Amino acid sequence: MLCHLLYLLAMQTEVVIVGAGPSGLATAACLNVLAIPYVVLEKDTCSASMWKLRTYDRLQLHLAKRFCELPHMPIPRNAPTFLLKTQFIQYLDAYVERFNINPVYSTDVQLASYDEASKTWRVMARNALTDQVEEYRSRFLVVASGENCDGFIPDLPGLQSFSGEILHSSSYKSGRPYTNKSVLVVGSGNSGMEIAYDLAEHEARTSIVINSPIHVVTQEMICMAMVMLGCLPASVVDALVVLLAKFKYGDLSKYGIVRPSLGPMRLKAVTGRSSVIDVGTVEKIKTGEIKVVKGITNIRENEVEFADGKSYQFDAIVFATGFRTNPRKWLQDADSFLGEEGYPREKFPNHWKGRNDLYFVGFARSGLAACSRDAQNTADDIAKKRTVS
Repeated sequence: MLCHLLYLLAMQTEVVIVGAGPSGLATAACLNVLAIPYVVLEKDTCSASMWKLRTYDRLQLHLAKRFCELPHMPIPRNAPTFLLKTQFIQYLDAYVERFNINPVYSTDVQLASYDEASKTWRVMARNALTDQVEEYRSRFLVVASGENCDGFIPDLPGLQSFSGEILHSSSYKSGRPYTNKSVLVVGSGNSGMEIAYDLAEHEARTSIVINSPIHVVTQEMICMAMVMLGCLPASVVDALVVLLAKFKYGDLSKYGIVRPSLGPMRLKAVTGRSSVIDVGTVEKIKTGEIKVVKGITNIRENEVEFADGKSYQFDAIVFATGFRTNPRKWLQDADSFLGEEGYPREKFPNHWKGRNDLYFVGFARSGLAACSRDAQNTADDIAKKRTVS
């Protein structure tokens, strides 16, 4: 009787969406078009919080706008091909307004469990404003908390002894405070390479750790490649992109940048690792404005030792070492749905659909276009199931 009463008191809806980033917003819009009731739960105080609160100032979309549009609302034709962060945020805000999406903010999911008896999902979430735990019940659960939930900083030897500033890339805004300071960037993905460039532009003495092989390309090369994938095999597209990159940049191995054995498109498909879109970092590496270092072996106060036996002193370390997903923290029986890295066990193209009416949107490691596909597939599948039942 008590359980039945608690069930009645819970907020009931057809779909609970966890996360109000682009993946959650896209799912909400697709459900809205199909007139399917839903609730969006967001732990932060705004939608698209990653874009609004945890990205650096100079960020620009690395892909052309046609590959960054969310379902049912194209980016305006008069917008530039590659949007600035502020322009993309304006687009997302307009998207929220157009589809009348009203997330429940400051609401952090603590537990999501499936009730076999009622065939519903039970979602417990803490409201930060009231410090109360609220219950939501739904037939369908959409995990849209995204790939970039929790900033990851590796446990390097001696890191706790570092006497300077330590920050993750999600807390970095601009190189302005680091003028005339020595800064080490750890990580050579797009964020790391662009932050290193930004620091050098602000006259910081900049070094970057590049341990893994990376493809370095231009925005135009990747845009061309993504268009060509629609009509040519990935192996042909990869060969062309690599040829263009060699022509553009020459042999970068003498500067500490080694090209992977897999081509850029194949590498993305197999590992989820993106090519580095060069914003001018390579030129600064060639001129010595940015120093490439390898393998941190130890840190002692403000001195960092490297694999080649050399050591340098730094005032700050910026970790552009990626993020970890967070559903494993709150999704009951997560091991049956998710691998160790927090991504669905089901492989592409079936990654978005789990059992018990559970869906994952934004976990394909293939950018905003994949988020949009996942969202539309999820909404269509929910609509189909509702029709059958």
